[in-house]
Amino acid sequence: MDRRTLSHDETPARPRTDNPTPTFDVVTCGELLIDFVALETGVSLADAHAFEKAAGGAPANVAVGLARLGHRVGFLGQVGEDDFGDFLAATLVANGVDTSGLRRCAVARTALAFVSLKADGERDFMFYRHPSADMLWEADERDLAIAASTRVFHFGSISLISEPSRSSTLAAVEAARRARAVISYDPNLRLPLWPSVDSARAGLRHGLRYANVVKMSREELAFLSGIDDVERGVRRIWHDQMNLLTVTGGMEGCLWFTPEGLGSMESFSVTAVDTTGAGDAFVAGVLAGLIEAEFRFEPDVLEGVMRLANAAGAITVTRRGAIPALPTRSEVDSFLSER
Repeated sequence: MDRRTLSHDETPARPRTDNPTPTFDVVTCGELLIDFVALETGVSLADAHAFEKAAGGAPANVAVGLARLGHRVGFLGQVGEDDFGDFLAATLVANGVDTSGLRRCAVARTALAFVSLKADGERDFMFYRHPSADMLWEADERDLAIAASTRVFHFGSISLISEPSRSSTLAAVEAARRARAVISYDPNLRLPLWPSVDSARAGLRHGLRYANVVKMSREELAFLSGIDDVERGVRRIWHDQMNLLTVTGGMEGCLWFTPEGLGSMESFSVTAVDTTGAGDAFVAGVLAGLIEAEFRFEPDVLEGVMRLANAAGAITVTRRGAIPALPTRSEVDSFLSER
């Protein structure tokens, strides 16, 4: 562990974990959609002959990932009043995620994403959201009460793209903050969904200002900071409410930063089939590890947290789809016992 510290003007805030008797360990908020994943690897969407239906959407992936790791999880968001919405709601319930905050929309359909797989397991996306039900989510008092009933509130950037989902997401974030929950954020970069590059950068940065715990890829860090060097990029976007920022690099492993220092860990060697959901599995592992460690950020503690997160991500890339690929706690424990 490198003990160099990030420079701050003030003493950084510590996580606020005194929310009395919360209903949930984590509530996630945002998009829930159908991924149609090409069955052939190394072909474009135009050339793919068949697709497999899978439940997806980054915040929903994180919710299921955490439930499979043994935690109490709720989900806030909206799907259409259609067969795909029925399938997604049933998927969350089957995986132990509380759906009392899942709304159904009569005027827009459930979002779809078609995914083609390159030879290395990386992906290309085509989204159908014109608009989709998740974009029209409007939070009410019941939703805000759910957001205030958790130890950790996790959200991503996709629901910040347009109204009314943007205002609803931020209202839920504020409700969680008032209830003294830890705020987790994933600035998920999907440029084709934003009106422009500038609006994407501004939107991702806006979400960042609320976060205590952040996960991003090297590409997302460079996009937000304007700097290719990881440590310099982290310094540029860091603010004093952050307690942990993780930077993932696929097979290159991950880096993590706290107010006191930084560390790194190599990834586990596996054969990648589909990287869809790997980052979300990593987030689920980070949050599970932090909850179980009572939000301690000492180097030895974070080593264990990142080992758990890396294992969850590694297992996920060996399977197709997002939610179908997320590992259980016993699978993660077995994987780690062999390494």
